[in-house]
Formats: sequence, structure tokens, C-alpha cells
Amino acid sequence: MPRLPRPPLRRAARSRADGSLAHVAEPDTPNVDEVESEGLRWINIERPRAVDRAWLEEHFDFHPLDYEDVFSRNQRPKVDEYPDYLFVVLHFPVYDKRVNRLNAAEVDIFVGPDFLITLPNEPLAPLQYVFDRCRTNEDVREDMFNKGAGYLLYKVIDACVDASFPMLRKMGLKLERLEEAIFEEEANREVVRDLSNAKQEIINFRKIVRPQRAALKDLERTKRYVTGELDIYFDDINDASERVWDMLENFKEVIEGLEATNESVLSHRLNDSIRVLTAFSVIMLPLTLIASVLGMNVGVPGEGSIHAFWVTIVIMLSVLTGMILWFRKRGWL
Repeated sequence: MPRLPRPPLRRAARSRADGSLAHVAEPDTPNVDEVESEGLRWINIERPRAVDRAWLEEHFDFHPLDYEDVFSRNQRPKVDEYPDYLFVVLHFPVYDKRVNRLNAAEVDIFVGPDFLITLPNEPLAPLQYVFDRCRTNEDVREDMFNKGAGYLLYKVIDACVDASFPMLRKMGLKLERLEEAIFEEEANREVVRDLSNAKQEIINFRKIVRPQRAALKDLERTKRYVTGELDIYFDDINDASERVWDMLENFKEVIEGLEATNESVLSHRLNDSIRVLTAFSVIMLPLTLIASVLGMNVGVPGEGSIHAFWVTIVIMLSVLTGMILWFRKRGWL
């Protein structure tokens, strides 16, 4: 059974933007935040470092491979069951504004009979929101903690899964704007670039959600800390995950359809331009033929006469007018 000591944690004060003080770990101090109620402890370690690993290894008897998974990159979502605890690895989408790209945030979770340890590899707003509510609101803390570690695990995962829906709504609105922009005359290059960015976001989102579906199903099937009435709660998480996947499948079809539509629109505009240029070329062809014949270095009727020149001009204008009227009648102009 993992040991659960309660050593005092040294913190350094840092001012927030609103003037309040936030406590952060010193460089050589474990960055451990914890909340306790009803005999249950929630320990949150954001961006665990070597000193945090040493703290965990000192106070918990977790398997060495689990520690390696926590501090390794690109670990796949999974659920490992041990006699005394569960080790869960999950991925959730986060939008990185610095590079304007959707990335995966990994959360490693240890679940025991009287503790929950969350270790996100980067700031995850939904998880931090739930943790802060438990820390600052006694009623919320008692409501979440008095049903055991399994229920607290459900609340954490449910908040992180539900955070995907606002991102998906924004993605849907972006696709709607792209659909309207496709038929605008002055947005060809921008539309192609935006379509490419939207498609990349959908691909990245799918890469995060696809392997997670199996892990959430495994979590629902396990009977360690997920028993009795908790089954229906974790089934709700699976339903939400499937809705996320269904929306991504629809977005994938939509973006592929928009790409095909955009290519058709570009091809149609190109055909219109080529048609107009071809029509003008054909219209000018008879005029070029007349001018070439009369410009030959041989004797021609009316050579040297100003009247013959004006007659030729009238003939060429008549041919030009006739060709334009005929092309317009056929719908080529």
C-alpha cells in the first residue's frame, strides 16, 4: 500500500495579475498541491520534474515502470491495474496560442483507496478548475470527496472530456465561415490556407481522441474503485467521448467536402477565364486573317486607295460585331 505522509511543503509567494498571491514551489522543492477531505487526498503535481519524481518515489510505492511512464514523452493512453492502485494515462486536447496549434496534454493519474494523484505534463485548465474549486469551496470539496476516489476520478475526467465540446463548437463555426468564404471572389489564397489549417486541427484532434476511446472503455470495465453506482458515471464519460468522436468524423467529412468544393470553384473560375480569353482569340482571328491577306507584298484590289482602307476597316468592324453577337448568343461571352 502506498504510504501517505503529510510533510510541510515550502512555497515561494508570487503575485498574480489580480494582485493576489500564488504559491509556487522553489526550484529544489517538490511542486505538490494537495486537498484533503473525508479521509481522501487529492495531490496535483503540474509539470512534474526530477525533484517531484524523487518526492513520489520517497513517499509512494508505485511500480518503477509507472514512474518511467510519467516522465516519458508520447505515452499512449492506457489503464494499468495493480493490487493497491490504478495507473491511468489519458490525453486531452489543448490549444497552444503561441504556435496556433492543437496539441495533446498528457495526464498521468494514480488512484488508490484514499488518494488521487494527478500529474499533467502541462497546464490543463479543466483539471485546474476542478482542483481550485475543491480547494476554495468546502461544500464542493465535501460533495466530491465523500463518495470516494472513484467518484473524484470521474469528476476530473468528466471535466477534461467536456472541455472538448467548446473547442469543437469553435471548429464548427470556423468550417461554416470557410463554407461562405469559398464563394467569395477575393479570398482564394486565404481560403486554401484556412482549409489546410482547419484540416490539420481536425487531424490532430482525431489523433488525440482515437486511442483514448479504448482507455476510457477499459476504465469503465475495471472494478477497482469503479463499482456500483459509479458504472453509470463512467458510462456517461464514454458517451461523451463517443459524441466527440462522432463530431470529429462529421468535421472530417465536411472539411473534405469543402476542399473538393473549393477545388471545383477554383477550376470553374479558371475555366471562365480561359473561356473568355479563348473567345477573344477566336474573335480576333478573322481580323488577323484579313489584315494578313491585305498586307501581303503582292498586288491587291484597291492598293494605294484611301477608300479601300476605309472599306477594309468597315468589313473588319462588321466581322468583329458579328462574331461578338454570335458568341453572346451562344453564351460564350
